[in-house]
Amino acid sequence: MSFIIVIFSLILLIVLISYFKVDAFLSFVVVSLLAGVALGIPLERLPDTVHKGIGDILGSLTLIIVLGAMLGKLVAESGAAQRIASVMVQVFGVRHIQWGLMATGFVVGIPLFYGIGFVLLVPLIFSVVYKYKLPAVYTGLPMLAALSVTHGFLPPHPSPVALVTQFHADLGITLMYGLLIAVPAIILAGPVFGSTLKHIVSGPVTLFEQKESSTQYALPGKVNSFLSATLPVFLLIGATVLPYCFSDKGVLRILSFLGSPSVVMVIALAIATYTLGIRQGRNIRKVMLIYTEAVKDIAMILLIIAGSGIFKQIMEESGVSGELAVQLQQLSVHPLILGWLIAAVIRGCVGSATVAALTAAGVILPLTARSDVNPNLMVLSLGAGSLMFSHVNDSGFWLFKEYFNLSIKDTLRSWSVMEAIVSLAGLIGVVLLNLFI
Repeated sequence: MSFIIVIFSLILLIVLISYFKVDAFLSFVVVSLLAGVALGIPLERLPDTVHKGIGDILGSLTLIIVLGAMLGKLVAESGAAQRIASVMVQVFGVRHIQWGLMATGFVVGIPLFYGIGFVLLVPLIFSVVYKYKLPAVYTGLPMLAALSVTHGFLPPHPSPVALVTQFHADLGITLMYGLLIAVPAIILAGPVFGSTLKHIVSGPVTLFEQKESSTQYALPGKVNSFLSATLPVFLLIGATVLPYCFSDKGVLRILSFLGSPSVVMVIALAIATYTLGIRQGRNIRKVMLIYTEAVKDIAMILLIIAGSGIFKQIMEESGVSGELAVQLQQLSVHPLILGWLIAAVIRGCVGSATVAALTAAGVILPLTARSDVNPNLMVLSLGAGSLMFSHVNDSGFWLFKEYFNLSIKDTLRSWSVMEAIVSLAGLIGVVLLNLFI
């Protein structure tokens, strides 16, 4: 009976979000409360269960996500992202422009949330397309593939960070594994697949227009732009590798402190505040206004993550998680593949990659806890699954369609297939890594 309740709860969650268009956070709250009552949690305990679910998941990742949003917003507002893009175009040249735009999307996508990166970089794609008379979809898809992969696979993006917290994985190791998987996935879904799309004809940008950047502030230099945007990545990797180089306990304690994801993001943001803000002519008040806007941009993402924490806690408090783990262990499907499949199905139903990954985590978490599956790889498996099955219920699908002025048929043939390639390549990468670690 417990499993039937869980299945109906997932169906209700999907229907509320996808059919009735109820906000994802509110859907999580309503479904979690109903599931708690149906699963026999005493009514007087339900409020504490809700509070614990929110606190457990947000307590360790709110700071990372908020600081990451602030850094990304500053990278965009300062012109660093545009500087990175222009350098990539110069380095790779017109003949290999796809690779240049792909590299741009990857570098810029690390600190920027997907929607911001998309709006920021699509005008660059069209400026290249018009200047050199190139097919727009063929030219731009590699950049968008890179943005999508960083969004689904790599910290400090909200979904991977939240999954790391839930599975008690290591943020630095997950990032390194994610980079190993991300690069081949982007190449396959970007330049390789994109080369088959030269025949798709696109119209001009008609729906959105990027705001003109302010000219009253100096643009950051090339080195400054690259280092400021990617500093969290280097710090996290360094914090993971350096402890193996020292044996002194005092040094290890210092490295442990400095390598904490929250401290890494504080350090990176503090440096960027100077290098991309004050050094370029902005006063501290202007920089703080940018950070305020950044927090507004991610408020709903934090609420969705909080909602998923409530659902997870209901599953644990009711005892159904343990029952589910026992049943899932009897399946012949490997947990990493099962997690990917659950996330992929939910993504196809609700459209949101973040909702798909976090919902799937609540289902697969008990199995992971009772098996020897690598938690870092499970994070990446769910991230890969959450990118599968992008279609008409996905906001990213419509962004791509309207920006490139495509038919739904051509959007499915280009965007949806690209997302599927990224997802499948990610799964294959996870399975291969699992053979060696």
